[in-house]
Amino acid sequence: MIEARDTGSPETARKGRGRDFWPEDKPGRRLPGPKVLFGAAAALVAVVVAVVAVLVFTGGDEAPAGEPVVPTAYTPDFNGEGFQQIADRSADGREITEGEAASAKELESGGHKFTLAKSDLTGDCKAATWGERLHGDLDKFGCTQLVRSAYVSSDKKYAGQFYVFNLKNEEGVKQILRDLAPETGAGWVKPLNAPGVPAFGSGFSAAYAKTYGHYAVITAVERAGGERPDSLNELIDVSLVVEGAADFLYGRLDLAANAGAGQ
Repeated sequence: MIEARDTGSPETARKGRGRDFWPEDKPGRRLPGPKVLFGAAAALVAVVVAVVAVLVFTGGDEAPAGEPVVPTAYTPDFNGEGFQQIADRSADGREITEGEAASAKELESGGHKFTLAKSDLTGDCKAATWGERLHGDLDKFGCTQLVRSAYVSSDKKYAGQFYVFNLKNEEGVKQILRDLAPETGAGWVKPLNAPGVPAFGSGFSAAYAKTYGHYAVITAVERAGGERPDSLNELIDVSLVVEGAADFLYGRLDLAANAGAGQ
């Protein structure tokens, strides 16, 4: 496994990431800093677990024949800080609605603008994913819903995928994030392809996975058609825009927090 840490661009620097390099340029290393939103953990153990989020390069490994390819680079963030109120689905039992799943029609940040091309909400998590081990853990940790959304940038230069797994607890989220690491071969999400948008995942793509309480949130981005970018910073900046589709989960967090305060 080759590990890398990215950045240097104004957008990624704002989010607290390290320096940018390709795996052939420098040896693997770990540097701290989750992608967005969360601060330092209260305990050293939590810090070690949370901030060693790395880009994993698959070295050309392919998914099983006939299945979607895995991302070229993958960064999991197991932190979950700020979402402890809904770390268990018992505190947030209402199912994700179609309206929530497709609520982010347009996303704009850092000079990038994306439009929702297609959205799908299913109660069959296994039908929209591949991999025996992943399917086993989706069953084990009670996946009841999977949101998949396809986004395209206004200049048609970038394509993005946004996924949300509704699991029974944060423990399950962390296991799914581990399963999604490409080197495990456990499985991945089948991209949601939209009319007029190049099929996603055939070239160089980067995926970022985060812990939002009992939800696993994944953004996967690429240059349209899969062309390798000049810098991983480019895809990190784009992923931050697509991750904005997760805003509806903050509404759920607020509802749970208000319900708890009223008891």
